[in-house]
Amino acid sequence: MRSSRRTTPALITARHLPLALVAYVGASLLHHMHNAQFLDRYPGMPAWLPPAAIYGAWVIATSLGLVGYFLWRRGQRLLGFGLLAAYAVYGLDSLAHYWLAPLSAHSLGMNVTIWLEVAAATALLAVMFSMGRAVRD
Repeated sequence: MRSSRRTTPALITARHLPLALVAYVGASLLHHMHNAQFLDRYPGMPAWLPPAAIYGAWVIATSLGLVGYFLWRRGQRLLGFGLLAAYAVYGLDSLAHYWLAPLSAHSLGMNVTIWLEVAAATALLAVMFSMGRAVRD
């Protein structure tokens, strides 16, 4: 029997998830690289923090995001989405730079990498939010 329920095609679907994920991985890497290279110039950042710790944080966070994506692809929707969401929220943590010092205290390069990461993390969360139904399927 044919359903009388009409569906509207989604503007954002599961096929957008890899694109959003790749964009966020790249933006996050760019911001972490900038942080590691210019840490002494970032206002409020601890001078004792070695660049390796910044790269390590990126590797750990990104690994969790990628594991989440692969779990989601293998059918473990809830766990996969949970890890992906945690990874994306980690990108919003870049805004903490402005808790340490105002936007005007950061250079153009700092602000660009911070906001690029935040925008990409937000886009990933938006794709995931629009796919919320896929978690329940």
